[in-house]
Amino acid sequence: MNDANENPGFNRWSIRLHWLMLALFVAVYAFIELRVLFEKGSDARETMKSLHFMFGLLVFALVWLRLFLRLRYAAPPIVPTPPAWQRLVSRAVHVVLYAFMIGMPLAGWVVLSAAGKPIPFFGLHLPALTGQDKALAGSIVEIHEAVGTAGYWIIGLHALAAIIHHYVWKDNTLLRMLPTRR
Repeated sequence: MNDANENPGFNRWSIRLHWLMLALFVAVYAFIELRVLFEKGSDARETMKSLHFMFGLLVFALVWLRLFLRLRYAAPPIVPTPPAWQRLVSRAVHVVLYAFMIGMPLAGWVVLSAAGKPIPFFGLHLPALTGQDKALAGSIVEIHEAVGTAGYWIIGLHALAAIIHHYVWKDNTLLRMLPTRR
């Protein structure tokens, strides 16, 4: 593997946002999964759900900054260069991840809107994206939950791929996204 000076990583803001987004994903999933520990209708359960919504919307806000940075700064090369099929799979997975970071919060926003519930965002209440429609809310919540379950796999496989690149193929894929002292 080449020296880090010969192979710089992503810019520091992209790296910071990458790891912040991971922390937000952990929080979003934790809030929705742990809500079941509290009685339905309880303040604690409603707080967990509100935090799930707010952190999900924070993902939605920050993904646009990530996309800007992705367009502004070229990705550093992977050394040694992976085969074409790996580059194609990588691009596809990144498209899926970005679609996930945009689509899931939007779906949650539509669910709350269609259910006629407020859309909390750290002290603000965002506008509804649609009129009240319980049937629409029910349909979108099913999709949101199914894609949320798939998200565990998408994020897990993304992490596993980075580990395989590092330990099996011995390239710099993982190292490019690790914070370094520059």
